[in-house]
Amino acid sequence: MLRVDRVAKRYATARGDLTILTDVSLSLDEGSAIAIMGPSGSGKSTLLYILGALEPPSSGTVMLDGQDPYGLDERAQARFRNDRIGFVFQDHSLLPQCSVLENVLSPTLVAPAAQRDSARDLNRARTLLSEVGLAERLDHRPAELSGGEKQRAALARALIRDPALLLCDEPTGNLDRAAAENVADLLLALHAARRKILIVVTHSAHLAGKFPVRYEMDSGTLKRA
Repeated sequence: MLRVDRVAKRYATARGDLTILTDVSLSLDEGSAIAIMGPSGSGKSTLLYILGALEPPSSGTVMLDGQDPYGLDERAQARFRNDRIGFVFQDHSLLPQCSVLENVLSPTLVAPAAQRDSARDLNRARTLLSEVGLAERLDHRPAELSGGEKQRAALARALIRDPALLLCDEPTGNLDRAAAENVADLLLALHAARRKILIVVTHSAHLAGKFPVRYEMDSGTLKRA
């Protein structure tokens, strides 16, 4: 369960405060999937970073499964992100020196020792890569993958810790139409199988149209489309 209550974000500038978000509230239960659209500069990515415990709000609260990540110290907050939240960005951000399998396993390497199980993690990574159609690419480096394959690997990496919340920032923005369609359908299929909370920020009306619930961000406010 994700609860966002009256979140605002402001940055101090030489000319006074710059307001990015104003009074954003949102309530999503497990299994929810929403798309957020809006023009550049409307605050979509800022909201995503706040939901992902990457950027603290200026005011308001964010609660995921009853816990406020901004009430934690820095180390505990990092653990919270790694345990509870998965991220997929427009740029896949894969480690170029690592294989596809190693990239997917990377979030498990920073998990607390008590939560690590090498055999289980390896099996889960192989299963996820099979689900995203990369079972034959485990030992390839990112430079050997197509754009769509890189983003599918990034999706598998985001899911390796079985997060409660999956956040995607323009996940198809760098892909051609065919690859974008493939990644979008795969994203929704994986969500349907796992029934967590999925939030996608996008400029693509086609991608947003695949979601059962859509919101629009305009001048820092969030409204149901």
